[in-house]
Amino acid sequence: MHKQGLRTDAAMALMLSFAERTGLGIIQKRRFRGSVDSPHRYLWTDAFAVCNFLSLAAVTDTTRFTSLAMMLIDQVHYVLGRHRSDDARKGWIGGLDEAAGQKHPTRGGLRIGKNMPERGIDEAYDPNLEWERDGQYFHYLTKWMHALDQASWALDTPQLNRWARELAVTAVAAFTRHDCKPPRLAWKMSIDLSRPLVSSMGQHDPLDGFITCMQLRHSAQRLPGAGGAKAGPKLSRETKALEAMCVPMDWATTDSLGIGELLADASRLAQLAAQGAPVDPFYLPAMLGAALEGLSQCSWNGELRRPPSGRLAFRELGLAIGLGALDTIRQAGKVNAATGNSHDLTGVLRWLSPYAALRTEIESYWLRSRHHEDPVWLEYQDINEVMLATSLLQEAPRGGKYLTISSRLSG
Repeated sequence: MHKQGLRTDAAMALMLSFAERTGLGIIQKRRFRGSVDSPHRYLWTDAFAVCNFLSLAAVTDTTRFTSLAMMLIDQVHYVLGRHRSDDARKGWIGGLDEAAGQKHPTRGGLRIGKNMPERGIDEAYDPNLEWERDGQYFHYLTKWMHALDQASWALDTPQLNRWARELAVTAVAAFTRHDCKPPRLAWKMSIDLSRPLVSSMGQHDPLDGFITCMQLRHSAQRLPGAGGAKAGPKLSRETKALEAMCVPMDWATTDSLGIGELLADASRLAQLAAQGAPVDPFYLPAMLGAALEGLSQCSWNGELRRPPSGRLAFRELGLAIGLGALDTIRQAGKVNAATGNSHDLTGVLRWLSPYAALRTEIESYWLRSRHHEDPVWLEYQDINEVMLATSLLQEAPRGGKYLTISSRLSG
């Protein structure tokens, strides 16, 4: 069998296992059987999963994975868009009534999906425990915006892009801290977005939000039947506010997931430029240069020689996904060069190319079944398996939906 066929089969098995294990199959005719908290939903993982199902639908030409993507979107909104079952508050977290919540399921934001309730107003801050508590993360919300935008193209449903833009309006307004100059984004907010739980700003949050808003606006103008930018928020104010937070910023990091996210965001931005969006030529070289700086400062031989119990697969796989974006960036760069856009990335891409082999090494390691028996892998099984599937699907024909910002570019 062709190598990519084996990769696709492996990704398919991972995603079907994920769907069964997390309770995706309990939806029937867009309604739940039982409590809305019955399935196990986690926003970051589910955003990647939607894109994976769309990619598998494109590769296999079957409706099975299209249905799974649609069901997962519904379930995320009905679970993470509403208060927890152990919370005294009920209904949609934005305070909308049932009818309005169904029409605008993202208007109140979306919970992370952590196992523990959020920290109470009178509870002391514990930095270790905070990682286990619920709330809202800005960088998780942007992942869901991207997934909704992808689905709006693949499912020919412009409403999904409008829901993504409504979520962007809510997120930027709620996470922006005006008590500091210049304004900054909080890292984590309470479920109802009324108070910051962690006030410091994520290193790449403004950049990620800026690129995501650009993507959503670009799609809104191009989606057939979307009514153009007039249908729903235009995001001009949000885009401008996030861009102002991007400069000056030091984006270099030695965190594997952070490097991968920089490269994935650079891929989206390069594609936007290739599609005619007005992209400032400052960003792509700066982002790729920051990724290169981070890669060059790490001792990968040492990190990748640790036993599975000493490694976090999903963080390494985030790097693998980002490294898989280099070909997309290179292809988009050729389009830019042909159209006269000033995005010359030849030099920095040449320096990044030797690191592409890390992707194969990371994937090969985590594809070994014996490593899936390790307690640390099992602790993060859902996110590990979904991100492994994302990396495997990047080279699939008509696939790679996580890194391809619209069906028009993927062909």
